[in-house]
Amino acid sequence: MFENIEANKILKAVFSNPINKDSYKKATLKKVIIKNEEVFQIELFTNTQCFTSNHKDDVKEKLEDLMNYFHQAEIWCSDFYYAFKITSKGKILSNKKKNDLIFNASKNNREKEYIIKEGMIVPPLIDLGVMLDDGRIVKAHYDKYRQINKYLEILDSTIGYEDHLNIIDFGCGKSYLTFIVYYYLKFIKKINCKITGLDLKEDVIDKCNKIKDKYGYNDIEFVHKNIADFKEDNKIDLIMTLHACDTATDFALYHAIRLNVKYILSVPCCQHEINMQLKKDAFNVITKYGLLKERMSAIMTDAIRANILEYYGYKVNVSEFIDFDASPKNVLIKGVLSNNKYNDNIKKEIDKIINDYNLNQTLYNLCFEK
Repeated sequence: MFENIEANKILKAVFSNPINKDSYKKATLKKVIIKNEEVFQIELFTNTQCFTSNHKDDVKEKLEDLMNYFHQAEIWCSDFYYAFKITSKGKILSNKKKNDLIFNASKNNREKEYIIKEGMIVPPLIDLGVMLDDGRIVKAHYDKYRQINKYLEILDSTIGYEDHLNIIDFGCGKSYLTFIVYYYLKFIKKINCKITGLDLKEDVIDKCNKIKDKYGYNDIEFVHKNIADFKEDNKIDLIMTLHACDTATDFALYHAIRLNVKYILSVPCCQHEINMQLKKDAFNVITKYGLLKERMSAIMTDAIRANILEYYGYKVNVSEFIDFDASPKNVLIKGVLSNNKYNDNIKKEIDKIINDYNLNQTLYNLCFEK
């Protein structure tokens, strides 16, 4: 089929429309540079996995092998573009035209290796509009795709190896991230996990339960409940929040502390509490500007939260979750429980900022009963 193609001119190939729906969903072949050596890299995608292999020779033979799994192939060479299709009756259709695509093989060394690879079929991403049915990423939503992968990278670096995780998602909202985290843990990491999502909006919870039934995600449940009223005596391994509004983040962190939760991943949202309390004469050069006052209040709030977690024995990291230009609400507080609890110096520092500025902060009150 590919006898007229010159092997040394092949740059890239994409195979689609699988012959067997239970086999590979998509395959790619591309010329890349690895350790200063030019090779052909093949990626085979199933619903949940990606298999990668590198090859120096016999590239046309590899093309023929890949075509045994698919009805269609597109091949870009340095001079021409080729398209092939095998009809239901076994007839081979082909097309050839001048190639306008310049594919830079050396770019591979700079490309980001995402956890959710383009070509994987991830139902929540399709419903979110980030991914098409064939696994391609929608260009207009590429930032969202990057954000999701960034969160998964942080999650992966946080949990290490676990064989089971019991997770609470406070303020789960529409729960796209909940579903994607479940997909990642269950189908990519092969970790048995149970996720419970809580939210105040009953209609949203009902919709989420219908969606999880549609996906067949039996180890997720969604509950209509106020975070402040949450009670749980079972062992919780991870508490996550994504833009839990205002003091909802404080209640989530308090429950994590109370239950000795091993892992915390919290992305706060709007934070009005301290913003309403800051007196203008204390920081007049800042507070006279509404935007700066808001940002300062958010920084103070998250600093208090992070230090309280440290006091209770968490190793804390505060980082940017995503690029600031994608969203200003981009701070992620990560906590991993250790045995180093109740550092008096940290408690004194927390008390000082609370007392110096006469602050009434929810997590502080919950933990220390001010």
